[in-house]
Amino acid sequence: MRSAPTLLAFALLLAGCKSAPLVDPGLASEIASIKAIDNHAHPVRFTPKGQPPDRLFDALPVDNMEPESNPLAMRPGAFPKVFPQGKQSVMDSKRDLYPAWVLDQMGVDIMLANRVEMGPGIEPPRFRWVPYADALLFPLDNSVLAAANKDRKTFFDLEAVLFRRYLAESGLQSVPPTLDEYLTRVVTPVLERHKQGGAVAEKFEVAYLRSFAFDKVDRADAERAYIHQGSYKQLQDYLFRYIAAECGRLGMAVHLHAMAGAGGYFDVAGVNPLLLEPVLNDPALRKTSFVMVHGGWPYTREITALLEKPNAYLDFSQQSLVIDPPLLAQTIREWLSFVPEKVLFATDAYPSSGEMGWEETGVIAARRGREALGIALTQMMREGSVSRARAVELARMVLRENARNLYRL
Repeated sequence: MRSAPTLLAFALLLAGCKSAPLVDPGLASEIASIKAIDNHAHPVRFTPKGQPPDRLFDALPVDNMEPESNPLAMRPGAFPKVFPQGKQSVMDSKRDLYPAWVLDQMGVDIMLANRVEMGPGIEPPRFRWVPYADALLFPLDNSVLAAANKDRKTFFDLEAVLFRRYLAESGLQSVPPTLDEYLTRVVTPVLERHKQGGAVAEKFEVAYLRSFAFDKVDRADAERAYIHQGSYKQLQDYLFRYIAAECGRLGMAVHLHAMAGAGGYFDVAGVNPLLLEPVLNDPALRKTSFVMVHGGWPYTREITALLEKPNAYLDFSQQSLVIDPPLLAQTIREWLSFVPEKVLFATDAYPSSGEMGWEETGVIAARRGREALGIALTQMMREGSVSRARAVELARMVLRENARNLYRL
């Protein structure tokens, strides 16, 4: 039996644990004061009543998918109302200034906007463009790929629309007859136009369409595939690496959806970040920075190991919305203990439903992301692995400085 003093000491220890806040108050105040750079989001333009809603916030909107078992955080009523007074009056009064007002509510200075195109209200300096490159990977007949399930059929139909747009912008009505012409008349010009339009990165949602297993393919094999005499996968693999190399030449990063995605058909095994290791190890691609958006969940430990690659980065967008901050804090802490210069703050602000627009998801994810970061840094402070000054420095790095350095903002 324990002695009375031992029991008393144990009780006092428990009481102390209960009273200690998860986030150090002083650190919480510092974190709250930092104007963040949001590495990944899908802002929506203001549209006056009577006009069609903005649908260019994503190349592959996920609101046309078959029903799935939604995570708790994405179910109706999961969070208190962010704007209990309503937001329509704010929209009507601010109009094109409304998106920037939302950033203010989020504590965000600059947002990287994943959109098909920018427009009034969503423009520099507070919004930076990240357009989509997936359509360029699939220039041939995609009917077999689309037949896999209803969700992929929907997605390939959407990619076909964007592909036709890219062809038209290149002055073409059909795919060129040779791979060389396709690369020089379509792929490279599309990327160069994006760069000239202010793009800081190209976004791939390819995990919704196929796996991350992008093999290194000889040009001759890709050319045979282009004229329907070889493996279509080989052509896709070649095109992905070609686009990634062009992005490096143009000074744009490559963003990849790297997390179990929406829908009941999503190929979770195909999004394992370790499948990207041959790409990250390719000497021809070392000038290209790859950002694994959403931090690889459920492969958060595997993705940690990839941070040693000089061209590998990640953010924790979407995780901050669907994973409770104390759980996410453990992942962030591991990343910060490994290569903290590669970790980026992001929200994945997205118009998920009528109740959860991009504004609500953005504000909630920003709050929870800051909380998770604060919990991780507080634990590190209390265990003596970092000083308070270092904890504040790490917070600034994650929330702002890492992205500022990566994109030269």
